[in-house]
Amino acid sequence: MDVTRTEVAEVAEAAEAGARRGLRGNAVRLGLMAVPVAFFAVFFAYPVAAITERGLHADGTWHLGRIVEVLAQPDIRHVLWFTTWQALASTGLTLLIALPGAYVFARFDFRGKQILRAVVTVPFVLPTVVVGTAFLALVGRGGLLDELWGVRLDTTVWAILLAHVFFNYAVVVRTVGGLWSQLDPRQEEAARMLGASRSAAWRTVTLPALAPAVAAAALMVFLFTFTSFGVVQILGGPTFSTLEVEIYRQTSEIFDLSTAAVLTMIQFVAVGAILAVHAWTVRRRETALRLVDASVTARRPRGAGQWALLAGVLGTVVVLLLLPLAVLVQRSLAAPGFGYYRALTREDGGTFLVPPIVAIGNSLSYAVAATAIAVAVGGLAAAALARRDAGRLVRGFDALLMLPLGVSAVTVGFGFLIALDEPPLNLRQSWILVPLAQALVGVPFVVRTMLPVLRAVDVRLREAAAVLGASPWRAWREVDLPLVRRALLVAAGFAFAVSLGEFGATVFIARPDSPTLPVAVARLLGRPGDLNYGQAMALSTILMVVCAVALLVLERLRTDRTGEF
Repeated sequence: MDVTRTEVAEVAEAAEAGARRGLRGNAVRLGLMAVPVAFFAVFFAYPVAAITERGLHADGTWHLGRIVEVLAQPDIRHVLWFTTWQALASTGLTLLIALPGAYVFARFDFRGKQILRAVVTVPFVLPTVVVGTAFLALVGRGGLLDELWGVRLDTTVWAILLAHVFFNYAVVVRTVGGLWSQLDPRQEEAARMLGASRSAAWRTVTLPALAPAVAAAALMVFLFTFTSFGVVQILGGPTFSTLEVEIYRQTSEIFDLSTAAVLTMIQFVAVGAILAVHAWTVRRRETALRLVDASVTARRPRGAGQWALLAGVLGTVVVLLLLPLAVLVQRSLAAPGFGYYRALTREDGGTFLVPPIVAIGNSLSYAVAATAIAVAVGGLAAAALARRDAGRLVRGFDALLMLPLGVSAVTVGFGFLIALDEPPLNLRQSWILVPLAQALVGVPFVVRTMLPVLRAVDVRLREAAAVLGASPWRAWREVDLPLVRRALLVAAGFAFAVSLGEFGATVFIARPDSPTLPVAVARLLGRPGDLNYGQAMALSTILMVVCAVALLVLERLRTDRTGEF
C-alpha cells in the first residue's frame, strides 16, 4: 500500500500532538505534587529526621551501635513483644466480633440501618483519649463494673483489647461490608444448586472473594493498634507499654533521645512494611472482582436464624459501643446541677493557666485551620494520583501519604520542637504549629476519600475542556469540582474530626495557655481527685458530641462513590 506524504505528515503531527499532551500531563502532575511533597518534606520528614539525628548522632559521629544496645535491653524487648502481641490479639478479636456485623450491614435491609451505620462509625472518629476515658469509666476504679460486681479490668490487658475493638469495629464493618454488599449473591446460589452446602458454598465462593478486603481491614486494624498511644496511656498505666507509649516516656520523662530514636526507626520500618502489604491487598481487591450495585443485594432478614443474627449484632453494638459512651455521659453528670460542667469555667491555678472550657474554643479553631491545610494538600495529592498515566513514582508517593497514620505522632510532635525553632522556620511559639501537626494526620483521610471519586471522573470530559481552550485550572474548576464537591465536603469533615482528636503530637506542642480538648482531658486524668476526674468526663463528653455531630453530617453527605474512610 502506497503511503502519501500527506498521510505521513498527519501521522507525524498526531505523534507530536500526543507527545505534547504527554509532556503537558507530566507537567500538570508534577505541579500538583509539588505542594504535597514540600509539605511532607518540611513538616514530616524533616522533624522525624531531626529527632533521629539528635538521638544517634553526637560529636560528629553516628552511634549506630546504640541500636544493638537498645534492642539488648530486656524491658525494651518486652515492649516490642507486648506491642506486637496486643496488636495481633486486638486484630483477631476485632475480626471475630465485627465480621458478623459486616455481613448484617451488607446483606440485610432493616429500619434504622443508616442511623445504626453512623452509630457504629462514631467510635472510629472519636479521639483515643475519649475512648480510653470511656472504658476507664466502665471498667476502671469506681467504674460501672466495679460498682455493680466489684470487677476491675483497668489493670488487665482486656481493657486495652476491648477498647481497641471498640475503636476499630467500624474499620472491619465498612471495609469488608462495603465489598460484601457488592458481591453478586447469585454466584453462591449457583454453587448451592450444584450440590454444595451453605457452608461449603460460602467457603469456596464468597470467602476467596472477600479475602483481600478482610486482609486489608486486618492490616489497618493491626496498624492502628500497633501504634496505639492514647488508649494504652490511659488504660495500661505503668504495667503495659506499647512502642508509642515507650517513645513518649523516653522522650518526655527520661529524656533519652537515643533510645527514642531507635524505637522510632523500628516503628517506621514496621509501619512501612504494613503499608506495603496493605497497598498490595487494596490493588488486588480493586482488580480481581466483578461487583454489582449494592442496593440490589440487601434484603429483609428471613427466618429465625437471620433475625437472631441481626439481634446479636444489635446487642453487640449496644454493649460494646454504646454502653461505654453512655457510662461516660453518666459520669459527667454525676455532680448535682451539672457541677462538673460548671467547674470547667473556673481557673484552678494548677492544671491549666486558663479555665478548662477554653480548650473547646482552642480545639475548634485549631481543627478548622488544620482542615483547611489538609484539604488543600490532600486535594492536590489526590488530583495527582487520580491521573491514569501515573507511574510507579506516583504510586510510591501514594504510600508515603499514609505514613503519618503509623509513624509515631510523639516523634513528630517532639521533632517539631527540635527542628522548627530556627529561622526561616522558627514556629516554636506560633499557634500554627498545632494545626500543621493535626493536618499531617488529616491528609491521608482526605486523599483516601477523594481519590475514588476523582478516578471515576470521565477523562474525556477534561480532554474536551482542553480542546475548547480551557486551562488545566479552569478544566478542574468547571469539570472535576462540581462532580467531587460532595466528596470534598466529606473529606473536610473527616479531617475536622481527626484534627479534633489528635493527641500524640499535640501534647508536646500545645502551649499551656492554649490546651486542646484531648490534652486537657489527659491532664485532668493525671491529677487525683473526684473533681478533676469529673471534669475529664465532662470534656470527653463534649468532644464526643462534637465528633458525633460531624459524623452524622458526613453520613448525610456520603455517596456510594465516596471512599469509606
